[in-house]
Amino acid sequence: MSVKAKKHLGQHFLTDELIAQKIADSLLGNGYKNVLEIGPGMGVLTKYLLKKDFTTHVIEIDTESVEYLQAHYLNLADRIISKDFLKIDISEYMGTEPFAIIGNFPYNISSQIVFKTLENRHQIPEFSGMFQKEVALRIAEKAGSKVYGILSVLTQAFYDVEYLFTVPPTVFNPPPKVDSGVIRLVRKENYTLPVDEKLFYKVVKTAFQQRRKTLRNSLKTLNLSDSLREDSIFAKRPEQLSVQEFINLTSKIENDGI
Repeated sequence: MSVKAKKHLGQHFLTDELIAQKIADSLLGNGYKNVLEIGPGMGVLTKYLLKKDFTTHVIEIDTESVEYLQAHYLNLADRIISKDFLKIDISEYMGTEPFAIIGNFPYNISSQIVFKTLENRHQIPEFSGMFQKEVALRIAEKAGSKVYGILSVLTQAFYDVEYLFTVPPTVFNPPPKVDSGVIRLVRKENYTLPVDEKLFYKVVKTAFQQRRKTLRNSLKTLNLSDSLREDSIFAKRPEQLSVQEFINLTSKIENDGI
């Protein structure tokens, strides 16, 4: 019995054992005893995770894959969550203990998986996974690049990001049309912001929605005072600002008019 890849779930099953082992080995294992694998499919990555010192849990939305895992990984049976990761309350399944996230993520929801990780970062010290290469590069990119954007800034505000390696389409069934990339996120020691988090998100998203404009124009909707708009930072475009500069900008906006 094998599971048929379903297009609507964005499934591309990894078939290369060496790459599966390499992804499993990418977790450093610091600060947690539990790991949650998202979208295990037929368990090509899972079997290497089960050899590790931590306790592996998996979450899978595809009922056919769940049945396959239950039949072939008996020692995992009570740690298979048959749910949609994006819709669950994580604490219901993982308690309050810290855990790492890992997976060969479906391309169509990979950015949302990152955003959910950021929301739950107090519990997730580490994250390792495979994305469409373009998305992986975007998350890891530094300021000054055309690829640098919302995902880069928000992720790097809380995690150190490392691009690990590229994976060709030929090692998947069915093969995707593009290369994949594996990245690792390690949570920063201080993962709280010195500014209002909602405002920070709003500033970053608003700035990049019109990325070709200077901040003076793209942030018009925030009703900033004339004196603040004279600040030299507003002559820059969003891709020119480092994460720290976005934090400084948010602080200036927060104190505008006080």
